[in-house]
Amino acid sequence: MSDVPKKRLTAEEYLEFERNSEIKHEFYNGRIYAMAGAKRNHNKIAANLHGLLWQHLKGKKCEFYPSEMRVLVARFGLYTYPDVSVVCGKPEFQDAVLDTLLNPVLLIEILSDSTESYDRGKKFQHYRSIESLQEYVLVSQNEARIEKYIRQGDGFWVLSEAVGVESSIMFESIDCPISLAEVYDKIDFDEPEEDEAE
Repeated sequence: MSDVPKKRLTAEEYLEFERNSEIKHEFYNGRIYAMAGAKRNHNKIAANLHGLLWQHLKGKKCEFYPSEMRVLVARFGLYTYPDVSVVCGKPEFQDAVLDTLLNPVLLIEILSDSTESYDRGKKFQHYRSIESLQEYVLVSQNEARIEKYIRQGDGFWVLSEAVGVESSIMFESIDCPISLAEVYDKIDFDEPEEDEAE
């Protein structure tokens, strides 16, 4: 594993470092931040979402990427790894390496205790500056709850949520109905809460 540089880096230096690193790092304001591995429930929820999205987007002009796809929030110089990114139409990338997406329409974050306040606060503030972004989704690990924010024509973001495994929610940016029973299939909410920082 590469040692994390102590000095502030340029975006170019970060990308060179990151592309040679065995683990993922976010980058903001000249600093890099190592991301810990996800726990069991996080991985199961992510896998369930991947399966649902793959099935829905099959044959459509949209594609989804798991958390290995880096997203650049250009206005703030933030490089980050959403749990799920979806792009419709032609994907735009920062360079010819095709590993840094610029134009997602949908971003999904699976919440943990250690990242929830960031995902709801500063990160969402940054994400809102992505012009292509139409929808931001937060998926709880502690209960069957999915919240979504939809960008309106006037620039305001409207929140709606679905709670309980019997409920469902529509990912409007890709016209995809989502059953919470399927998202939370095989999830045990009584498992010990994770303490990672994804």
